[in-house]
Amino acid sequence: MPGAKLAQSPEESGVCITEALITKRNLTFPEDEDLSEKMFHTLAELQTVRLDREGITTIRNLEGLQNLHSLYLQGNKIQRIENLACVPSLRFLSLAGNRIRQVENLRDLPYLQFLDLSENLIEILKLDEFPESLLILNLTGNSCTNQEGYRKLVTEALPLLLDLDGQPVSERWTSDEEDEASSDEDKEFPELKGPFCSERGDPVFQGLQPPQSASPAP
Repeated sequence: MPGAKLAQSPEESGVCITEALITKRNLTFPEDEDLSEKMFHTLAELQTVRLDREGITTIRNLEGLQNLHSLYLQGNKIQRIENLACVPSLRFLSLAGNRIRQVENLRDLPYLQFLDLSENLIEILKLDEFPESLLILNLTGNSCTNQEGYRKLVTEALPLLLDLDGQPVSERWTSDEEDEASSDEDKEFPELKGPFCSERGDPVFQGLQPPQSASPAP
């Protein structure tokens, strides 16, 4: 019909990941006449990026983050796990509290160790889509966790997994190993300061708060 407006898709009406958004949330520059080259090099050096609670609908435009190992995308409106192959060094990924319906496109992340998919809409587990490198996994708040034998299926599919849904995989721990592993994790990922789990009222890991020196999220 003449003059009729096409309805926007959820992706079109949502927020996209852009270099400007990454810079706004994760970098601070002094006043400068030309920041373009400086910003390009600084983005490439970022190891941790926080983009939580921004209304983001689609994962994309991460190609410039060549050294990224920790990515916070919780509390957005993301429907699909995609476009992460460009950050193969990723080791920590938070996608809690989104609108994700299935696990996919994670096999391109061979070093991924920490994954939070809690409080999403995942009904069916596709265990072959998880990278076998996972050490810690959170799927609480998804109906797939109600599947009969769920915990046994997941732990058998992921031979290195040490913690599932905030509960240790006890048969893979000794007390000495647990203490040593916790110490190593604290040194490498200082943002991990508590149990890897989320509360239903707040779809974010308990203890995954930015260091005190970081600027608070908007």
